[in-house]
Amino acid sequence: MSKNEITPINQSFLENVSEVLAQARKNAKTAVNLAMVYAYYEIGRMIVEEEQHGQNRAAYGKQILQELSKYLSEKYGKGFSTTNLKQMRQFYTIYSQDQISQTLSDQFKNLPAVSTGRKFYLSWSHYLKLMRIDNIDERHFYEIESVKNDWSLAELKRQYGSSLYERLALSTNKDKVYRLALEGQKVEKAEDAVKDPYVLEFLGLKELPEYSESELESRIIDHLQQFLLELGTGFAFIGRQVRFTFDEEHFMVDLVFYNRLLRCFVLFDLKIGELKHQDIGQMQMYVHYYDRKVKLSDENPTIGIILCSDKNNAVVEMTLPEDNTQIFASKYETVLPSKEALQKLLEEQMADENGGEDDETTI
Repeated sequence: MSKNEITPINQSFLENVSEVLAQARKNAKTAVNLAMVYAYYEIGRMIVEEEQHGQNRAAYGKQILQELSKYLSEKYGKGFSTTNLKQMRQFYTIYSQDQISQTLSDQFKNLPAVSTGRKFYLSWSHYLKLMRIDNIDERHFYEIESVKNDWSLAELKRQYGSSLYERLALSTNKDKVYRLALEGQKVEKAEDAVKDPYVLEFLGLKELPEYSESELESRIIDHLQQFLLELGTGFAFIGRQVRFTFDEEHFMVDLVFYNRLLRCFVLFDLKIGELKHQDIGQMQMYVHYYDRKVKLSDENPTIGIILCSDKNNAVVEMTLPEDNTQIFASKYETVLPSKEALQKLLEEQMADENGGEDDETTI
């Protein structure tokens, strides 16, 4: 290179500088959103305290909201209708009595928050959605998961619409249901990473009169981001139709993931129709191969999940060993489940675990 030639700028340098600016803008936006959440909480507190001064509280409260709305709208523009002010009042009323603040503070000490008696971590839009969840344990669960997984508002709505709380609660015991409200979903062993059922409404398959396993797989790949959201925390996609060979015979695993929390491979086999014992035997072989030929010595045993549209629990139980902790069969649904039906099932399950002694237990 001659003295007059200019050294080309490293592309990674340009991208790194751009990333610094992008992150700074994101942080600034987050800080602004959080500042408004704290402001709305404070406004709600002031409205509640001012309403308490009036003798006829209902009439006085209505007058406060109307005059405050007019004053703030003239001064600051849109965003201060009486409806919005009522939401701020409701926000304060709900969260001033909510003890989840300390739980979130303990779990997310690295996240910024204004130093007040109550800490917030999400946008105002998130809290508008959360406030509409009457069950306090369920609300706590979705708030924790939204913070932990950095869910957008759309992702929060989708997870709520797919009844994630009820589905996880139905797949665990009573004590762990209570933990969901305190800690969110904890992935510590293989069973924690498995749902039953999985909800795949985003694939759009309900519009098809029939479809093949290859079509199901292709739809999942086309909607991989949504599928990862449905799988839960810690999953990374490795590949589709992953081939391995032994004894001169070729085999294909439909979908291969890795879970960084469990530190193990997670294999998915997709089945249309009723699950058969041969399908379970095939997954056992896949899992054994990965354990013996693929996983590293310091990684945990492979998990195999058979996704099927219909399963017989008796066949699954009789095919797998009693101490099975690696292979699971789960149904998948192509439409959103009925939240009311799942809530009823959960209430019945909790009543059964209580021995039927506490019929008035609410979840």
